[in-house]
Amino acid sequence: MLYRLRLSIRYDFARPAGAGRQLLRISPADLPGVQEVQQTSIAVTPPPAERGGFTDFFGNEVTQLVLPAGLTQLRFDMAGRVLRLAEESELDLSATLDRLPGDLDDITDLGPHSPHHFLRASPRIPLLAPIADFARRACADAATAREAVEALGRAIHGHMRFDARATEVDTPIGEAFAGRHGVCQDFSQIMISGLRGLGVPAAYVSGFLRTVPPPGRPRLEGADAMHAWVRAWTGAEAGWCEYDPTNACFVAANHVTIGYGRDYGDVAPVTGSMRLAGSQSGSHSVDILAED
Repeated sequence: MLYRLRLSIRYDFARPAGAGRQLLRISPADLPGVQEVQQTSIAVTPPPAERGGFTDFFGNEVTQLVLPAGLTQLRFDMAGRVLRLAEESELDLSATLDRLPGDLDDITDLGPHSPHHFLRASPRIPLLAPIADFARRACADAATAREAVEALGRAIHGHMRFDARATEVDTPIGEAFAGRHGVCQDFSQIMISGLRGLGVPAAYVSGFLRTVPPPGRPRLEGADAMHAWVRAWTGAEAGWCEYDPTNACFVAANHVTIGYGRDYGDVAPVTGSMRLAGSQSGSHSVDILAED
């Protein structure tokens, strides 16, 4: 599937802001055999005082900005063209849960895609007993790691209610789990905590989700979304698979990846600091248009 992508992020400041530095992780990733980036660009308005870029440890493309003082508005616009090549295979070659630790012991590589980076607690994803207990019950009948991924994803989808107003970006996962509501970030980080509690390495994926309007209804501009899902390591033979607990499905052609990390903090779209003397507001919109 060939997609044209547009992302717009806007901030409005009540008073002129001081100088600042920002890191953007909003460009789609070029992933051999999965998705091919044919074109991408990022426009910053007003123009930054300095601009650069680098690739972080996990292989994510990062745009680095130095912003001048005196801004009352700030806008980031990403435009891209991406060919989504592959969908999740339904063939289960994953290890049994009791064999998974042995497969992990055989991995000595500590590069960015090593499962060892995604097995322990991370800053935003602690290992919590209530979530671990929930995961063990949900996966009690799972014969393989892939079955455990699907079983836990479906259980979280049934336990949680999507509510865009229920949580904030910094809401602890224990609070979202206890309240049984949240957004894709909450669904994904709760699932990651549960998988890690079972001994299954799991990563956080940031990306875009194409939405399809109901039959007979026009597609609304800006109706697509930035999204998050889970990447789980299921053994030496099967490797990684990706699951979307918000929609209770393995990742397919409607998902476009930006990047991977241990949790949201590693792939947040905008991070950094600015000097502010008043309030601020922000908004974003996403458009994904299929060309074939």
